[in-house]
Amino acid sequence: MVAGPVAKATAAGPPSWRLTAPHNAAAQGLVVGGFGDLGTGRALFLEFGWPPGTVQAGGWIAALQALAPVTNADGREPRATALAFTGTGLARMGLGEEALNSFSRPFREGMFQEDRARRLGDRRGEAWLETVIAGGPQWSANTRQPPPPAGAPTQAQITTPITVHAVVLLYDRDEAAAEAWSQAVEAALAPQGVRIVHRLPLVLDPDNMGVSREHFGFADGLSQPAPYDAEAVTLGGAPAPADGRNSVPLGEFLIGHLNGHHEKAPGPIVPDTPAAAAAGLAPHELAEGFRDLGLNGSYVVIRELRQDVAAFWRSMQKGAEAIRARDPQHSAHVDAGWIAERVVGRSIEGNLLCPGGYLPADRYGLPDNDFLFLDHDPQGVGCPAGAHVRRANPRDSLAPSPAMAQTLLDAANNHRILRRGRKYGPKLADPSADDGQDRGLLFMCLNTDIARQFEFVQQTWLLNENFATLFDETDPLVGPAGAMTLRDTALRRRVEVETFIKLVGGDYFFLPSLPALAYLATL
Repeated sequence: MVAGPVAKATAAGPPSWRLTAPHNAAAQGLVVGGFGDLGTGRALFLEFGWPPGTVQAGGWIAALQALAPVTNADGREPRATALAFTGTGLARMGLGEEALNSFSRPFREGMFQEDRARRLGDRRGEAWLETVIAGGPQWSANTRQPPPPAGAPTQAQITTPITVHAVVLLYDRDEAAAEAWSQAVEAALAPQGVRIVHRLPLVLDPDNMGVSREHFGFADGLSQPAPYDAEAVTLGGAPAPADGRNSVPLGEFLIGHLNGHHEKAPGPIVPDTPAAAAAGLAPHELAEGFRDLGLNGSYVVIRELRQDVAAFWRSMQKGAEAIRARDPQHSAHVDAGWIAERVVGRSIEGNLLCPGGYLPADRYGLPDNDFLFLDHDPQGVGCPAGAHVRRANPRDSLAPSPAMAQTLLDAANNHRILRRGRKYGPKLADPSADDGQDRGLLFMCLNTDIARQFEFVQQTWLLNENFATLFDETDPLVGPAGAMTLRDTALRRRVEVETFIKLVGGDYFFLPSLPALAYLATL
């Protein structure tokens, strides 16, 4: 799933990519991995309680760093911390207007700007859509939209009950330690005027192969891009290859490095002051008189997605019964699991669906991610054309001919995101009966161009009703209720799927480098 947690690497598994010096000491550890060896943790969403314009940034960041120092990317730690800010949070901390305006437009406008909310499938007009919890989202940055130019229509000011200025992510080895740590952080921040206004328990429970499962039961976190950069990325101790099927330039995920357009991914800047120099911010290559606040940082998309596990499996069972009732002679093999696998596009164990079966595991015994759709299933007979994994990463499947496969693969890789999410809440003991507990996925992804990466995937692939020659269908897993086409050998079946995942809250965050964080502490 796009919103899935991070798979834990095993000792005998594939090598992991790493940043070289000095980038590994400057970037946050969240960039290079999801801390897969730390099985639990907390997401603490913060609100700055001091009046606007009051300078209090240094105090609370120092208090946090003393108790939960933000982890860099130079190696494994016994526990880890990540810290990211919303645009309203940076403004409240006192970052100047000139610097704030240098951030990307999606970040400045926020996730719930009227046009963006529509494109993301969250809201239309004055109404929240069925993919959002009843009453609307509970938290966001509550970004205030500027007045429109003269003659332009006024846009709605969309707000949520809870305002989030920053998020602290704590990763630890066991539940008791994580809870004690989060309580200590809360106590340390309170005297600084920083309140925890929302919190979620983070869970990673890998099986013996090191693969975690989301709440519907499917192996997850399997399909990730493989960053490369001749000067900044290694894989297994050697330069990361640039010609793999999942190879994506580092600048798609880390600001200041070459991206898919052969340009250095742009980021925010600040005036060249003694404080900026002392913090370690490099002079900007293009903006004379400014320091680079964005270098080795990234933008983080966070969406809290509540999962209704019982509704998912009830819908799968209902769909299977409908198919068997319409075609009893040829549908004995159709059950809830058969439908669910086609909604996702992979088996429960994570192997890609192919005509007549599944794609075999790779040489590490893990689900193979080094595949192309045109090689294994060009017509979508195994993995349906509208399945979640095929929409979330089409690879070469949108190519009109084999000759165009590489071109379409390259184009698809220009929209990749680096997922760092985890599930929250307890496992449902009986998937057919809801226990009333809150559970879901805290979707987090890194990208340097929110519009071209995350928003494009959401709007153009997941929610596109005409994706891959389909008609009037959206993603069957994360989209609204509707029909899904299944190509079962010579048959074309249609099954109705419901809404199983609903947005609870979310926004766009800036993940600063360690030097940028040191600068923010001086505000």
